[in-house]
Amino acid sequence: MNSTAPPTPVRGRARGRASPAMRGAARTVAAVLCALALSLFLPATARADSAGGGDLHVAQTLGDRELTFVLRRVTGLPGPLHVDVLTHRGTPAGALRLGAVPAGVAADRAAGATVGTVTSKASVRLGDEPGTYGTVLDIDRAGPWELVVEDGSRTARIPFVVPGQVTSPPERTVFAGFVAAGVLMLVTLFVAVRARRGSWVLLPASGVVAALATAVTAALLSASLPPPPEPGRDVDATQDNVTDPYAVVRPVSAEHSRPPASLETAAYTARPGERGTLRLDVNDGSTGLPADDLVVHDGALMHLVVIGPAGRLWHLHPVRTAPGTYEVQLRLPASGHYAVSAEFARRGGGLQHVRSATGLTVTGRPAPQEGSGKAPDQDAAGADTAPESELAARGTGTRTIDGVPVRLTASTLTAGSAATLTARVGDTATLQPWLGMVGHMIVVGPLSEDDATGPTRLGQAAEQAPVWAHAHSMGGDMSGDTSGDMSAHTGGDTGTGHGHGSGAAHGEEDHAGHGTADPPDTEPGGHGEGPGSMSGLMPLNGDSPADETVAAYGPDVSFVYTFSRPGHYRVWIQAMRDSTVLTIPYVLHVSSGGSGGGEE
Repeated sequence: MNSTAPPTPVRGRARGRASPAMRGAARTVAAVLCALALSLFLPATARADSAGGGDLHVAQTLGDRELTFVLRRVTGLPGPLHVDVLTHRGTPAGALRLGAVPAGVAADRAAGATVGTVTSKASVRLGDEPGTYGTVLDIDRAGPWELVVEDGSRTARIPFVVPGQVTSPPERTVFAGFVAAGVLMLVTLFVAVRARRGSWVLLPASGVVAALATAVTAALLSASLPPPPEPGRDVDATQDNVTDPYAVVRPVSAEHSRPPASLETAAYTARPGERGTLRLDVNDGSTGLPADDLVVHDGALMHLVVIGPAGRLWHLHPVRTAPGTYEVQLRLPASGHYAVSAEFARRGGGLQHVRSATGLTVTGRPAPQEGSGKAPDQDAAGADTAPESELAARGTGTRTIDGVPVRLTASTLTAGSAATLTARVGDTATLQPWLGMVGHMIVVGPLSEDDATGPTRLGQAAEQAPVWAHAHSMGGDMSGDTSGDMSAHTGGDTGTGHGHGSGAAHGEEDHAGHGTADPPDTEPGGHGEGPGSMSGLMPLNGDSPADETVAAYGPDVSFVYTFSRPGHYRVWIQAMRDSTVLTIPYVLHVSSGGSGGGEE
């Protein structure tokens, strides 16, 4: 036997060895598979304010305080909810108690057991100076929530939604396809080094091709598939559909709007000069049940406008105290009739402007001021004798409101033609956004000259006026709300004046009576490029809009509005400066054609 003969190689063992390149490829594939698998189980992120991912701004008239609550976005679950309370000049100091309460039904009994229970509490003490006062609450789950605010005498409930990061079915298909392709690739490599017949490799290799084809097809088709209605904005939010809207709410292409709602006012019994509570009930127009689906629009759940007999205007934001029930405290200075209207948006139903058919009437002897026997802003007859700065100026020109010079200029005011009205508030670019806008303009008319300028009859006349409008300053929308801007809302030509009517605003009109207009480039400090420009300050890519602490706008606040009929109109322009909301009233005359303008 020849002992020097080389050993016979073991064929099976040689086949079992893989080359270094093959082992490296296998490790790479395994790492890719681990990364894809981990991506399916990462903790969900969340964001407060489901309407775009930014912070949620909600104005509330809580007692004598006009406050703005800013709910910062929640970036992880469980995690903190930062709540900032913005105060205005003259806001009384004091403490507020805040709580986070889960809301909405849930299929899981354990999750539904805590619905209506305060899971996190905190307090915030407001100072004498206007500014931002904050606190932190804990959020432990995605779903609908309520922020409960108590000031010692009243409780406000602010609904908000904390959605989770949900993976859509097409995305899951893409992940599953790539994971399957990676697994089959490993099988292909194993079969390639172990199988005696090379044809066996074709089986797992064809599976790799099929898995990749499925993943790529799902990725291409996902862009054309409609997403499900967004819980909290399009449909009622529950804990289940917020966690996985694809499992509960199927993608739909049909309209999911709501019917109109009615506004009912309870009896108001306070005397002139005495603080009273006005309760407002919002009911569904088709069922008569409370409409508890109001969503935040233009920085509030509800915008309430009250016009007094002498022309004084209150722009308030009632607090939600129960489903479909809102309350606001008023201290109306004079006896007489007050016109009342409300603006709100229903979930999936769009914006509505509803005018109270009855308004409210204040009667009785004036309540004396504390420490004196006189009623505020009243003479012996009970007529409103507010300071001259609160009375309306006839025509355009310059006047002073709370120490701030205001100059109103207007193009020719002719019925049926778009007019540009520009108010220069102060002389520096220090205006602050209020309710997501730099400026608001409320228009009521046409009125007779006696009603428009008289001291006692404007409330009744305004209630019956054909046109009510609420226009926003051009370029001043910083709310990030893409569901439709309330550029102008007018009453119809009937006595009740509900719905949209003949007034047009903001240039070209769209199907909802809203429109846009190019800002004038001739006004210094206006909305074009320059010191007063708003370019670069709008929310982009889900960023939060500028809040009231940013004083960098103006001083010009411009509006474009089309007065539908000739006659006298009461116009109120509102802007915030130095943490104070200025309300500047005017009486404007609109001619029927030919000559005429803003001057009387």
